Amino acid sequence: MNHMLTPTWQEKVNEFAAKSEEMGALHPEVLELAYQKNWFKLFVPEVYGGPGKKLPEILRLEEELAEADGSLGWTITLCAGAAWFAGFLNPDLAKEVFADKEVCFAGSGAIGGIAVKTENGYLVNGHWKYASGALHATIFTANCYLKNSDGTDVLDEAGNPKVLSFILKKDEVEILSGWSYFGLIATGSHAFEVRDLIVPENRTFKINSTIQIADKGFDYPFLQLAETTLAVNSLGMASHFIRLVEESFFTRSGLKRYNEKQIDFFNDELERCKNEVQFLKAQFYGTFDESWEQLIKQGTVNETKLEEVSLVSRKLAHACRKTSDILFPYCGLEAAKKESEINRVWRDIHTASQHALLTFSF
Repeated sequence: MNHMLTPTWQEKVNEFAAKSEEMGALHPEVLELAYQKNWFKLFVPEVYGGPGKKLPEILRLEEELAEADGSLGWTITLCAGAAWFAGFLNPDLAKEVFADKEVCFAGSGAIGGIAVKTENGYLVNGHWKYASGALHATIFTANCYLKNSDGTDVLDEAGNPKVLSFILKKDEVEILSGWSYFGLIATGSHAFEVRDLIVPENRTFKINSTIQIADKGFDYPFLQLAETTLAVNSLGMASHFIRLVEESFFTRSGLKRYNEKQIDFFNDELERCKNEVQFLKAQFYGTFDESWEQLIKQGTVNETKLEEVSLVSRKLAHACRKTSDILFPYCGLEAAKKESEINRVWRDIHTASQHALLTFSF
């Protein structure tokens, strides 16, 4: 009697990764998998239907997702990361939003809009770029400068222009096709805009301000949360690329042209790159876990430790990108073929490396 083995989620993702890229969005089969696994709700508290995971476990899962497919890892990271705002939302609004099995947050960290207080809430106008997952998002988050009715800035206590974050619904925004970059194509990171939209006051929030639920970890600083989640994406993609490089080099048609010394040189380069990435991976998780332990035990993370987390996140991301550049020339023309898996992974790594938080390694 024949028994069919159920494929792992990694195998399913791999099956549809190229098709997702062709579509410019995650394939419906991959999206359904994400809904089943509750990946878009990774940061959502259990009280709102989330899986009850904490950042240490989430980082390791996001690394696995990015290793399976860069676009999937990046989309889940950015969308689930935006859903982290659940902890700062009006509880009634949060219950309503997360009741949707297919809820998915998309948005932008940029301040791309202007909001003016009205009797019914806020009048919002704006344009925001790079909303990963925009094509299947149900909720959009948007940052706006607050303005008075005469167009002047609303100022905070320090005299700076005040910024407020808004929750926008899918049918309230217009998605603007504009994700024409050579990597992370299936993230569908398009822009969106709103014009003269009245947003109720209960759909505003401030992160790391008033936590609306008692759930440990919501006060982990947002900057380091963002840096660490981006870094593990680079790590996952680099691990995928290194594996493909090794396979590619030893199966390429031109291998017979190389002598023993040249093959040994490649092996040394490959081993050196592997070791550097693994060393920084261990350093990264060690430093992050120490910061998390501080938060849980002491209720805060000291500035020195936060600086260490930021530095090792950027160093890891840079090492991953440099590794892909060092090893790329050993892969032959197949690596330059845009339809090949190794080319897709290389493009994803380099697109991810352009995120502003990863620009510098210091």
